[in-house]
Amino acid sequence: MSELQIGFLLLIATFLVLFSGIPIGFGLVFISVAFLAIFGDAGALATVSNVFVGELSSFALLTIPLFVLLGCTIGASRAGKDLYESLHRWLVRVPGGLVIANILGCGLFAAMCGSSPATAAAIGKIGIPEMIERRVPARLATGSIAAGGTLGILIPPSLTLIVYGIVTHTSIARLFLAGVVPGLVLVLLFAAYAWLSSVRYDRINREGASRLERYSFSDKLRGSIKSMPFLAIIVAVTVFMYTGFATPSEVAAVAAFMALALVVFLYRTYRLHQIWPMMRDTVRESCMILMIVAGAAVYAYMMSYLYITQSLAEWVFGWGLSNWQLILLLNVFLLVAGFFLPPVSVILMSMPIILPVLTQSHIDLVWFSIMMTINLEIGLIHPPLGLNLFVIKGVAPQIDLRDIMLGVLPFVAIMLMFIVALVAFPEIVTWLPNYLMGPGL
Repeated sequence: MSELQIGFLLLIATFLVLFSGIPIGFGLVFISVAFLAIFGDAGALATVSNVFVGELSSFALLTIPLFVLLGCTIGASRAGKDLYESLHRWLVRVPGGLVIANILGCGLFAAMCGSSPATAAAIGKIGIPEMIERRVPARLATGSIAAGGTLGILIPPSLTLIVYGIVTHTSIARLFLAGVVPGLVLVLLFAAYAWLSSVRYDRINREGASRLERYSFSDKLRGSIKSMPFLAIIVAVTVFMYTGFATPSEVAAVAAFMALALVVFLYRTYRLHQIWPMMRDTVRESCMILMIVAGAAVYAYMMSYLYITQSLAEWVFGWGLSNWQLILLLNVFLLVAGFFLPPVSVILMSMPIILPVLTQSHIDLVWFSIMMTINLEIGLIHPPLGLNLFVIKGVAPQIDLRDIMLGVLPFVAIMLMFIVALVAFPEIVTWLPNYLMGPGL
């Protein structure tokens, strides 16, 4: 069989194994060993264990469990409620202000915990009942939280960008900076849509606000003070990382320690039955991600050894595509892959194939990381398997899943248009990292 035929067979086998319910990390190792046994030799099989263990020995991987600990700690606290309440007090009189407060809360919470499902769950538990009670349309209420939750994999610290940086050997600090402006722009675009959608409900919203809530300036200020300690974590991550004071792994350790300290001293969460779920979830999620990372390394080794990666790259270049056509093709591929697989899995499985194509086409890896991430964000909220859709259904079981799916479609359209803007104006992504860290290679 030719390398391309083996690659096609590998694609079918990969989907069959992954959809069988086998954990992704172990499934990738199983496929790799099977193909090396059939099409490789004993020497290649003997190297598998070295590749698996060697990948896990990377110091850069330390950032993953530390940022996961940060996210689990923040998620277990009342930080989401405090952020939401603070923003709600300031925006209660604005048309659609309740929805905008939830979107901004998602953005800030995502910047602290780095997880999209955790953001959607934390803000959704608080925000959706409040919005429904104040007669915000169910589709807008659930769609805004589901879409706002996806910002967790774009706004730093982002586990998705960390994994991308490890796989592509790209500076994690530069990737974090690249996600700042697009993340803020998406927050503003989501908020603008919420405001426009709420204008026709302006009378109802105003009556509800005046009837239910009035906050003095001191009330607003007291609400903001509650969220200040957690915003300090974002400032610390930014200052330590971009001044060169600490490496990404050290920054992750500082951020995790600060989150633990705030949860213990601010919310009095220090008993064993309160701390145990944080640590359990941290170990669980970290082990899952690290096993996928190691499994994907074996998978990439197998494809390279069997010359599948190189053959696919040569095959794609044989089409004579321009960079614009190549980017369109990659966008479609990532969009479809994101419908069925979680973001980390898509990155680890696809980048060994895509990276040679990007390198030979001289496409900026930092810019591509953001475009890839937004595509994967869409996958988190797009039917049929959008993870955030089911998270929202879990926190708002009274709302029909069909309404949740219809509610996210305007936000999907906003993201798609924003991807087009990133292709037309890549400076949206590259300006900040180039300004603060100098031009990349």
